[in-house]
Amino acid sequence: MAGIGVKLNRIFEKNTLTTNMVGFAYSAVATIAPMMVIILNLMLMEHVLGFSKVGYAQRELFSCTVLYTFIFSLLTAAPFNSVLSRYMSDIIYEERYQDILPCYYLGMVLNIGLSCLVGIPFCIREYFVGDVSVAYVFVGFCGYVSLVLVFYSMIYLSICKDYERISAYFFAGMVLAFIAAVILKFIFHWGVCQSMLLALTMGFFLTAVLENALIKRYFRENSNRYKPVIQYFKKYWQLVVTNFLYILGLYIHNFVFWTTDARMTVAKSFVCNQPYDMASCLAMFTNISATVIFISRVEMHFHEKYKFYSEAVIGGRGSDIKTTKQRMFRQLESELMTLVRIQFIISVVIYLLCIIFLPQIGFGGMTMKIYPMLAAGYFVLFIMYSAIIFLYYFNDLMGSVYTAVGFCLVTWIGSLIASHQSMIWYGAGLFAGALTGWTIAYARIRWVEKNMDAHIFCRGTLIPNGRGPKPSGLVYKKKVADVESGKAE
Repeated sequence: MAGIGVKLNRIFEKNTLTTNMVGFAYSAVATIAPMMVIILNLMLMEHVLGFSKVGYAQRELFSCTVLYTFIFSLLTAAPFNSVLSRYMSDIIYEERYQDILPCYYLGMVLNIGLSCLVGIPFCIREYFVGDVSVAYVFVGFCGYVSLVLVFYSMIYLSICKDYERISAYFFAGMVLAFIAAVILKFIFHWGVCQSMLLALTMGFFLTAVLENALIKRYFRENSNRYKPVIQYFKKYWQLVVTNFLYILGLYIHNFVFWTTDARMTVAKSFVCNQPYDMASCLAMFTNISATVIFISRVEMHFHEKYKFYSEAVIGGRGSDIKTTKQRMFRQLESELMTLVRIQFIISVVIYLLCIIFLPQIGFGGMTMKIYPMLAAGYFVLFIMYSAIIFLYYFNDLMGSVYTAVGFCLVTWIGSLIASHQSMIWYGAGLFAGALTGWTIAYARIRWVEKNMDAHIFCRGTLIPNGRGPKPSGLVYKKKVADVESGKAE
C-alpha cells in the first residue's frame, strides 16, 4: 500500500483539480478496475450474445456457476495469500530476491491443492446429482482454478507496485473472453451459456499466464529455500485466520439466506437466493468507492506520519518519538473521519439513484426492500476493514483476529435471526457484524495508542528470538576486580 501512497504523493503534490482527478483515477485503476472490467465484459457478452433469450434454467445455471466461482476462489486464496504476501514483503525489504520464486511455487501448489480439494467433490456431485454435462463441469472447474491463480499472482505484482500492469492483464483477458464468446456463438454455433463460460475461463487463464510470465521476468534466481516459507505460516497464523474469517464474513450472510424458504435450487447442485444476492451486489457497489478513497487519502497521508514515527524510533530523541506518535494517531483519526464523511455522501447519492431508477429497469420489489439495510451494512464493513489495515500497520495481529472473529460470528448469528424477520431487516445481520468488528478494531487501535511504547520497546520483535547457550548467572567477579584495581594503582 505504501507504494501506492508514494505515487499518489507525486500526483497530488500540485494540488490542482486535474491532478486530483488523475489521483483518484489512479487509485481506481489500482483497486477496483479489474473487477469493473470483468463485470462490464459480462454485461457486454450478455447483450451481444442474446443472453436474455436463453431459457430460464440455463441462465440461472450460468449465473450460479459464475457466482460460485468468484466466491469460492476468494475463500480458497484468502488463507494462504495473506501470509505469502507478508513473506514477500519481508524478503523484498531484505533484498533477498532469490527467495521469491520458492515462495511463489509453494504458494501455487497450496492454492491449486486446496482448489482441487474444494472443487473436485463439488464437480462430481454436480455431474452425478445435478445431471450437468461433463464438458460444462470441466470448463467451470478450470475457470475456478484459473481465477484462484489470478488472485494469487496478483499479490506478487501488487507488492512489486505494478498496479497498471495488473489492470492491463485483466483487460487483455476480458478482450480475449469477449472475442472468444462471439466466435464460439456465431461461427461454431455453440450455446450462449457454454460460449460465455468457456470464454471467461480462457480470459482468466490468459490473465494468469501473463501474470506468471511477468513474475518470472522480474525474479529469475531460485534459492530453493522452501522451509522458511512454511515457517511463516506458523509464525503469522493470525493472518490466515483474519483473512479467511473476513472473506467468510463477506458471504456468510448469503449462505444463511441460501438455506431459507426463498432459496432456489439450480440443477440440484447450486443453491442461491436471487433477490438477496442481487441486493448484496448492489449494496457492495454502493460503497465500493470507499476502497478508492482509502487508497487515495488515508494510505497516502497516514503513511507519511507513520514513516516519521519509525524514523524517530530508530534514531530520534524521546521527545521526537512522543511528538511523532501523537501526530501519527491524530492523522489516523482524522483520515478515518474523512473517509466516513466522504463515503457517507457518496453512498447516500448512489442509494437515492438506485431507489429512483432501478425499479424502472426491472429490479424486483423484494430486491429493493432488502437493499437499504445491506447498503448500510457494507458502508460500516468497508470502514471496519480500513481499521484492520491500520492494525496491520502496528503489527497488532491478535487485534485483527478479534475483529474478524467478532465480525464473522455476529454476522452469522445476526443473519440467522434476521432471516425470520420481515424483508427490510434481512441485512441486519451484516450491519450488526460490521458494527461489532468496527467497534473491536477501533478499541484495539486505542489500546495500541496507549501501549505503543511498550509494544515497540518491550514486546516488539526488533531482535529475533532464538535458541543458544544459557548465559552465566554470574554478575560480578570480586577477585578479578581486586586484581585489576591493584594493577591500576
